[in-house]
Amino acid sequence: MRISQEVAKLRLADVLRKVILVGEEYNVSNQAEQRLLNPAPGSAIETARDFGIDLTLLIERLRLTPEERVRQLQQAMIVQAQIRGAARKIGGRSKKEQE
Repeated sequence: MRISQEVAKLRLADVLRKVILVGEEYNVSNQAEQRLLNPAPGSAIETARDFGIDLTLLIERLRLTPEERVRQLQQAMIVQAQIRGAARKIGGRSKKEQE
């Protein structure tokens, strides 16, 4: 059965919301981890997996504490700002060289 991308995204959003809430309150239990790794046939988790979502990445994130997740996000934001700054410098040089 083929499912439209819009429907898959809606179901995926529901799955992610539920899994993230579980991860914030507890570390992912073995049972929850098994449900993500071996989803029930016809479940939203199976749909997400079949759509191409790498659920192992979600499991890895949920093993982290909320504080660890925030630290990783902050680190990613710092790297992004550094890349953006470097790109601006390179872009500025290119414009000057063209003139």
